[in-house]
Amino acid sequence: MKLAEALVVRADVQKRTNQMQSRLRQSALVQEGEQPPEDPQALLTQLAELLAQLVRLIQQINRTNIGTAMTDGVSLTDALARRDVLDQEISIVDTLADTAANRIERYGRSEIRKMATVDVAALRRRISELAQARRELDTAIQSTNWTTDLVE
Repeated sequence: MKLAEALVVRADVQKRTNQMQSRLRQSALVQEGEQPPEDPQALLTQLAELLAQLVRLIQQINRTNIGTAMTDGVSLTDALARRDVLDQEISIVDTLADTAANRIERYGRSEIRKMATVDVAALRRRISELAQARRELDTAIQSTNWTTDLVE
């Protein structure tokens, strides 16, 4: 199995785990004399199987990421960390730019005038640069994912 396929399976197992949680919640309480829509014990057994599968997948994915070098020699784990930090930086700078660009209407000369303390246009350019770097990095990561065999 390729790493990319394992990532798709992991996402599916996580989705099924979340659905299982909802099904368990719906079966946890019933009115006296009623039956739950599903047997909670059977659901718990299925949940345990899903969680065991999820643990195995995460372990295999992590082992693969650590041992895989991308074309530029950077480990996949390091590239993923860089992508996560780029996401965070983009979010922070975008929030700053949005806040600074927000105009506060004054209804009279006596009201306090608020001024941006940062160059919004420069921040928007920085966001574009970061987003491009993130896209390029993500493309390299995805390419590596589809060519790397999952470590068992």
